[in-house]
Amino acid sequence: MPDHLRNRAPKDIERKSSEKKTQHVRFTLYDSTAPLIRSPVSTTRAEDQTDDVIAVTPAQLPFDLPHSASLSRDDLIVSDANRLAVAAIDSWPAWQHPVLLVVGPPGSGKSHLASAFAERAGAQFFSADNALASAWGHERPFVMVIDDLDRTTALDTSIFELVNAARLGGGFVLATSRTAPSNMGLALPDLVSRLRAATLVEIGAPDDALLSGVLAKLFADRQIAVESRWLAFLARRMERSLEAAERLVAAIDHEALASKEKVSRPLLQRVLDRLGVARAQEDTSFASEGEGSNMRPGQSGGRN
Repeated sequence: MPDHLRNRAPKDIERKSSEKKTQHVRFTLYDSTAPLIRSPVSTTRAEDQTDDVIAVTPAQLPFDLPHSASLSRDDLIVSDANRLAVAAIDSWPAWQHPVLLVVGPPGSGKSHLASAFAERAGAQFFSADNALASAWGHERPFVMVIDDLDRTTALDTSIFELVNAARLGGGFVLATSRTAPSNMGLALPDLVSRLRAATLVEIGAPDDALLSGVLAKLFADRQIAVESRWLAFLARRMERSLEAAERLVAAIDHEALASKEKVSRPLLQRVLDRLGVARAQEDTSFASEGEGSNMRPGQSGGRN
């Protein structure tokens, strides 16, 4: 044994060892797989506990759990704004023309229609790299979806080959776009001609009925029951797009979790103000600010 250790008293060694005792910290963990963060599970990293405790509560740190809206046909909300487009995809394969073009403004639900059709018809989504080979690689007739045709980076010739193959009886093509074929800036005149000959169905910007229905579904997906009057309150004030509805519901859910409040008019208005939505003219039918919707099933007064 080295001299510097041989000459040290055992009690000195024990004292130095005790000074190196690891400091243990207790954390409060929450189950991230549950729809609600309700039941804390306490654990320790060692047998000995100290007074140093880190407490994490939902009010201090609300967790934004991953959430994705369903885009199936059963989840489509139908109103006057999209009734004709929904009827058109539902009528497949009895189309008058093998190419259907759905045209509407941003946020009107064109991509949801395309996804619902693809699920129902077993369609493939357009591949800019190998569109025609991908279509013909399956049993005929093929069924293809071109979402956002006016913004695709694919060559006009690739799109033309696919559309022309469908016109000649090879299959079906559903395309969505924000503009009509003549305004897409296409360089190939034959492609413009083929698209003009297709069946064109317009879809309008979401109306109050569609927005209210979409909001109700998005809240239900998050297990939040909301009275119809609050859905109308939001629909009259929000941006007219389905993407805006998703952002709004996520923001309301986050705010209610963080503040532990009921979903009430003050909370809704606070979120709208934060998102930069201008206040609409006061409506006497929403005068009772103290009344709010129910929370997720099993809650009252706030989220625990």
